[in-house]
Amino acid sequence: MKPDVADLPVSPTASSAIIEDETRTLSLLRLTLLGLLLGIVTGIGAVLFRELIGLLHNLFFAGQFSFSYDANEFTAPSRWGALVILAPVVGGVIVTFLVSNFAPEAKGHGVPEVMDAIYYKEGMIRPIVALVKSLASAFAIGSGSSVGREGPIIQIGSAIGSTLGQIITMPAGQRITLVAAGAGAGIAATFNTPIGGVMFAIELMLPEVSVDTFLPVAIATGAATFVGRWIFGDQPAFQVPSIVAMTPHANTVSLLLLYTLLGALVGVAAAGFVRGIHIVEDAFDRIPWRYARHMLGMLMVGAMMYALFRAFGQYYVDGVGYSTIESILITDPTTTWLLGLLFVCKMLATSISLGSGSSGGIFSPSLFMGATLGGGFASLLADAGLHMPLSVPAFAMVGMGAMVGGGTGAVMTAVTMIFEMTRDYDIVMPLILAVAASVGVRRLLSAESIYTLKLVRRGRALPKALHANMFLVRHAREVMDPNVLVLPAETTFDSLLREHEAQGRLQHIVVTQQGRLYGVIRVNTGLWRGLEGAHTPVTLGDVATRDYTVVRDDAIAFDVIARMWRKRAFMAIVVKGRGVPHGDDVVGVITKEHVADSVASGMKIYPN
Repeated sequence: MKPDVADLPVSPTASSAIIEDETRTLSLLRLTLLGLLLGIVTGIGAVLFRELIGLLHNLFFAGQFSFSYDANEFTAPSRWGALVILAPVVGGVIVTFLVSNFAPEAKGHGVPEVMDAIYYKEGMIRPIVALVKSLASAFAIGSGSSVGREGPIIQIGSAIGSTLGQIITMPAGQRITLVAAGAGAGIAATFNTPIGGVMFAIELMLPEVSVDTFLPVAIATGAATFVGRWIFGDQPAFQVPSIVAMTPHANTVSLLLLYTLLGALVGVAAAGFVRGIHIVEDAFDRIPWRYARHMLGMLMVGAMMYALFRAFGQYYVDGVGYSTIESILITDPTTTWLLGLLFVCKMLATSISLGSGSSGGIFSPSLFMGATLGGGFASLLADAGLHMPLSVPAFAMVGMGAMVGGGTGAVMTAVTMIFEMTRDYDIVMPLILAVAASVGVRRLLSAESIYTLKLVRRGRALPKALHANMFLVRHAREVMDPNVLVLPAETTFDSLLREHEAQGRLQHIVVTQQGRLYGVIRVNTGLWRGLEGAHTPVTLGDVATRDYTVVRDDAIAFDVIARMWRKRAFMAIVVKGRGVPHGDDVVGVITKEHVADSVASGMKIYPN
């Protein structure tokens, strides 16, 4: 039986590269089992992280050693009285110590660092980041810093995934898959949103989406959700009343237009939030000592928190803010000005917290701001005497999704997560419209999201879309250059110059020996003209290179590129038929220049 083209040896170097690559690549089953293990570990990590936050919150606010803490309930008045203002300051000192001495990557909201590791560090995250991020963020949230817990657990899960990918030898692509799986598992375990966790990994983490990447992510996310539900129960993140169903009637179109208008307004707010955090960070960076800048920032947050308590009986802006969101969704407040004030205070508190050096996420603050903005919008319309079935909780839920989608750019994640967090299907249609309007307006005002702007400021560009390049599924016969010379190895350069004229372009030559493929030569126009009139005994076999590979004419471009990379080949010879190829079977060649040109032409169909 004749060997297939793909089985033909090319060179010892290329063969060893193939063997090395195959021994390092894990099977899909093993990678999926690692995803299962990662999901379980990340789920347990999310549980421990939430318990640690509860313990530290009780210590800072009540002076009690207790793990009992429900973030959806307002914090009771602190036994320290006005001295509770210093709680965020003390926590800030500890956060600064941990971040400065052990893991600078743990500063901020974490997701940009994970994206940087994926796109610029081959998925490499130091294992210590998981521990330091857990401690630093727990101290920050527990002491009252106005940040969320989802960013830390995303970074923690990603660090665990990266650590697994470093302990077990595997290609960078598979390690990146585990990093994305850890991120999705973390957000799913935190909010009890398995679909949202998968969507988050797909939209923001995975550079490539296929069965090989989706399956480990889905398994990890499902396992983490199971662990979270086993410990905390199956209830949604927020309890919400039933809203007005989007059944077709006269007011439905008007309501949908109002939801879309809300999305546009939230898009403006999201752009302000994206820019505001970095403006505040730049202002604090002018303070030379990192401890001083963070202590000052936390003192401002503590004072704001206590001022709200004195004025309204609740701290409101401390920690993740779920209690305020729950209150808006359940009690249906109608005090428009108070909701507007809380929106401004939360934006300031979060910007100051992260800008001065805290460690925590922006997802929960975005939910808070969206709820207050959406609820305030509906309350304002009701105060204006608009005769429509306006539901403050419904507009608050839509505002939550619009703020998350607009700020992060993860639009489908926002829609699916708000649905999973509330489990109210009637909210999906207005949510889609509002999120679309929000992200559209935000991109007009700020091209970068809250995640990508931080990296862009460091000179780290990130893709804004996932493209399925049409070129990759074309056949080799459609991509190749058919203008190729097939000549025997004993042919001299003299006879080549006499019998074949230069065509003003690169000339590709396939060299054969006894009818079989031997090597390739690429002669440019300048060399061709320079040799005209010269006499040399050098033959084509003397100068032919063996750095080539062989592909069939029906092979798809993706496989051709992969084979050229594995073989370390600069040219692929395209042949027809099967079996051992001969010179008569050559129909063209594909070089790296052809690949680049074809990829570029394939991208023309996409918007800029």
